[in-house]
Amino acid sequence: MAEVFKTNVKKINEAKKLVEELHLYFPGSKINFDLQDCDRVLRIDGYSNIAADVIRTLQSNGFMCAELE
Repeated sequence: MAEVFKTNVKKINEAKKLVEELHLYFPGSKINFDLQDCDRVLRIDGYSNIAADVIRTLQSNGFMCAELE
């Protein structure tokens, strides 16, 4: 199951740091950002029902995050 989120992450180094942190919570999952997309999409494959945890993690690092339907 894939979860997709809109973020305001702009820099590749910020994205890499967040991917590393998210892998601590969701080991074995495929996590990536599309910073070229206007929504700066974060996609996580391998887990479901994780929206609250993902949003909380990004917000605690100072970023906006909202689940895309």
